[in-house]
Amino acid sequence: MNELDGLVDSARQRFAQAATPADLENAKAQFLGKSGRITELMKGLAALGVDEKKARGAVINQAKQAIEAALTARRQELAEAELQAHLKAEALDVTLPGRQRGIGGLHPVSLTLERIEAIFGSMGFEVAQGPEIESDWFNFTALNTPEDHPARSMHDTFYVEGGPVNAPNLLRTHTSPMQIRHAVQHVKKHRAALDAGRAMPEIRVIAPGRTYRVDSDATHSPMFHQCEGLWIGENVSFKDLKVVFTDFCRTFFESDDLVLRFRPSFFPFTEPSAEVDIQFQRGPLAGRWLEVAGSGEVHPNVVRNMGLDPERYIGFAFGMGPDRLTMLRYGVNDLRLFFDGDIRFLSQFQ
Repeated sequence: MNELDGLVDSARQRFAQAATPADLENAKAQFLGKSGRITELMKGLAALGVDEKKARGAVINQAKQAIEAALTARRQELAEAELQAHLKAEALDVTLPGRQRGIGGLHPVSLTLERIEAIFGSMGFEVAQGPEIESDWFNFTALNTPEDHPARSMHDTFYVEGGPVNAPNLLRTHTSPMQIRHAVQHVKKHRAALDAGRAMPEIRVIAPGRTYRVDSDATHSPMFHQCEGLWIGENVSFKDLKVVFTDFCRTFFESDDLVLRFRPSFFPFTEPSAEVDIQFQRGPLAGRWLEVAGSGEVHPNVVRNMGLDPERYIGFAFGMGPDRLTMLRYGVNDLRLFFDGDIRFLSQFQ
């Protein structure tokens, strides 16, 4: 074995002893570095003749290639060993059940709103939507609300800066303004027929949406939902109101023996007016009267503000709280649970 063969074997042994990539790089420097054994041999070629330099250089180059091959092989071995160590440390038990991503769903109040829209849609009611920042006219005045009504107080209503001083804008306190907006647009659309004395197609609409009042406790929230309904025609009576709302409640709660009571009350925008109470015949609420809505025949002043003749057109309106209906349907006793965003609570409705 000549000198270069021994050098190659020495390099291979030194590389094999390297336990880490850092150790291997230190071993490489001994043979291939600037002061390494191969580098020193290459520098020694300068003192040889041309023919001898050529022959000696070829042999040294072969030894260098053999050392580089051994170095590459050992690098791969160390990399493979490191990979296996990582895989062993991060090993997965494939027999364990997989982690599944939860399936989302609609909020319980959204489910209720969809249910309300579907039921009234089957009765021929359209769905109206509109702005949540309303003018005083649509929210109060057009609905025959007196100037001194408590609802106009800042203690009950969120007012918005930037509106007229005598009629400021506000966060709507109910969705009744959409009844007026929809009716006004409907009247404009059929103005030619009205001016000609012909009958106008009936107005039949519900207005679900968010509303705002200064109120907060277990059964009230500063932001809550309402659904107002309106049916205006030439001969729409209180009897029609009772039939429509009774059918809605029994369908919504899936209870054909549900009992409704229309209790005399007062609202500025209806006359006569009635609170609507329901009584379940079965279940934990059986026998109790529960208020679920307000209703009545639309006040002549409100009909007039819609652009219609109250001597010819008459109808009814109602307003209910989808949040309240959701609580009754699912047996929830605290309204605030709907707005806390607790996944444990919300997942029960999926």
